[in-house]
Amino acid sequence: MAEKFYTVGKIVNTHGIRGELRVISTTDFPEERFTPGATLYLFTEDGSSPLPLSLESHRSHKQFEILKFKGYDDRNTVEKWKGSLLKVSERERKPLPPGEYYFDQIIGLTVETEEGERVGVVKEILQPGANDVWVVSRPNRSDLLLPYIDECIKKVDLVNEKVVVHLLEGLDQ
Repeated sequence: MAEKFYTVGKIVNTHGIRGELRVISTTDFPEERFTPGATLYLFTEDGSSPLPLSLESHRSHKQFEILKFKGYDDRNTVEKWKGSLLKVSERERKPLPPGEYYFDQIIGLTVETEEGERVGVVKEILQPGANDVWVVSRPNRSDLLLPYIDECIKKVDLVNEKVVVHLLEGLDQ
């Protein structure tokens, strides 16, 4: 079975002349993923094999993470990586506490009401503020936005690939 990888960031540009890169983070755990010494895998747009990289330094700057990898010390060496994705290997993913999930575990799950009525499928997760919002694609209807709160999300069943929800008044307009 092929090893699975999960995206933690996208390289959008270089930063300065010493090989640093501007990265937009797509992980809930930037402090863990971008720790010096961590191994990240570079996936270029041409689809070549992933390149393992050892993180030398990390700092946050505005809305970006600034990363520098060991052995890549000038802008010209890393410029070609613009647009590439940085990923972690599945074996480096840590188990989450009960009731917490990685986005890829939730996206694609079937959503049902407590009465067993099929609502749709989770197609994306938004992070607008205090809690996440699950976007549910419904056939022949507009998307349903479900806040990730206990009053609404009653059960996440990863084994049977479904989510049981209570549709709060006013949600299904």
